[in-house]
Amino acid sequence: MLNGDNYNSRDPELLNQYHTARALLKRYNNLDSRDLEERESILQSLFEACGDGVWIEIPFICDYGEHITVGDNTFINANCIFIDNNKITIGENCLIGPHVQIYTAEHPLKASERIAKKELGTSYLTSTKPVVIGDNVWIGGNSVIFPGVTIGNNVTIGAGSVVTKSIPDNVLAYGNPCKIQRGL
Repeated sequence: MLNGDNYNSRDPELLNQYHTARALLKRYNNLDSRDLEERESILQSLFEACGDGVWIEIPFICDYGEHITVGDNTFINANCIFIDNNKITIGENCLIGPHVQIYTAEHPLKASERIAKKELGTSYLTSTKPVVIGDNVWIGGNSVIFPGVTIGNNVTIGAGSVVTKSIPDNVLAYGNPCKIQRGL
């Protein structure tokens, strides 16, 4: 899966990781916002790495958690969904707006290539690409980040953007599809 090869999302090992993440997310999303120590403890257990001063509003959803790295002083607003079937790396001092979705999983476009019918039922071919977000990035609310995208340092992504291609350092970008508007 992490190599970008097609994989079975119902593999017993992956399901175990998924259920572990769901249990941690259930605890996290139901905590009192004042219980900062327990919030931090859960994020440390859920993520591959979680820096100091990370704040994630609830609800927060991810698939596995263990493929996510979040840098120091990053704020992730409410209702974010991280499909971390591959690595999601978020730098330091980032602002991730509400309802931002980060995808690492993708499927073949043609149904005949996507749907695999077998004796035990139907499955769907899935592959992945990592997502990397640099330091000091602000991603506006309701934005979607596609698999394989890298967003450079000191970038602002306007609200509602659909980021289908990588974005270099020090720019303002927005739109559907997201395009560079000017340097910063």
